Amino acid sequence: MAFNWQTFKTRTISAAVFVVVMLAGLLGNGWMFFILISILHFGCWLEYQRLVGKIDEGYSQITPFHRYGVIIAGWSILLWFTDNSFQIATIPLHSIGWNLGLILAFALPMIEILFTRQMSMKNIGHSAFGLLYISLSWGLMIDLRLKFQFEEPHQFWDKLVPLMLVLSIWINDTMAYIVGSLIGKTPFSSISPKKTWEGTIGGIVLAIGVMTLLGYLTGTFKLIDWLCISAIASVAGTLGDLLESKLKRLANVKDTGQMMPGHGGFLDRFDSLLVAIPFVWLYVHFFM
Repeated sequence: MAFNWQTFKTRTISAAVFVVVMLAGLLGNGWMFFILISILHFGCWLEYQRLVGKIDEGYSQITPFHRYGVIIAGWSILLWFTDNSFQIATIPLHSIGWNLGLILAFALPMIEILFTRQMSMKNIGHSAFGLLYISLSWGLMIDLRLKFQFEEPHQFWDKLVPLMLVLSIWINDTMAYIVGSLIGKTPFSSISPKKTWEGTIGGIVLAIGVMTLLGYLTGTFKLIDWLCISAIASVAGTLGDLLESKLKRLANVKDTGQMMPGHGGFLDRFDSLLVAIPFVWLYVHFFM
C-alpha cells in the first residue's frame, strides 16, 4: 500500500497526545495507574457492546441492567487484582471487588430472568467473552504492575513490565505500518487486507530489536526477559489486531469509536494489548 504522509501526520499528532496521557498513568503512582486502567476498561466495554450489537441484533436489545451490570462486574475483577495499598476508608479495593463480584454473579442472572422472562445463552456468551477479552486482561495488567515492588534502588521496577509491554506494542504497530507502507507487497490475511507479511515481520523484528537494546542500555531485568516479552507482545498483539479486524468486518464498521483521530476508538487502539497481556502475564509469572 502507498505511504500516505497526511494520514501518518494525523496519526502521529493524535498518538503524541495519547502517549502523554498513557505515560502519566503508567509512570505515575498506583492510583493514577488504576484510574487509567479503569477508564480504558469502561471505554473498551462500551465499544465492545456496540460492536457486538451490530453483529448480533439480539445483543443490542439487552436490558440496561445487563448492559451496565456486566461492565461493573468486569470492573470488580480489576478491583480484585489490587492489593492492600489500594483502600477507601480503610476498606481494601480487593475486598470490595470480591464482594461486588459475588453479588453481581447472583444478581445478574436473577434480574435478567425477571426482566426478560428468559435467559439468552447467546447474549450471556457475548458478555462472558467480553469479561475474558476486556476485564480479565486489564485485571492482569494491574497484577503485572504489582508483581515487582522492591525497596530502593529498584522502586521503578514495578512500573517496568507494563511499560515494556506497552512500548513493545507501540513499536510493533508503528514499525509494521511504516515497513508495510514502504515495501509491503504480500497480503498477510484476508481479514485485514491492508496488512502485509513484510510489514508484520518487520514490525515484530524491529520491536524485539529496539526493546532488547533498551534492556541492554538500562541494565534492568535479564536480556532474555526483554527479548521474550517483546516477542510475545508483538506476536500476540498481531493476533489481537486480527481478532478486532474480524469483529469489525462482521459488524461492517471501519472503527469501533472516535477516541483518537486516525486511530479510531478504544478497541482500535488497545486490541493488540488486550490479547498480549495474558500471554505476557503467563511468561512473567512462570519464568521471571
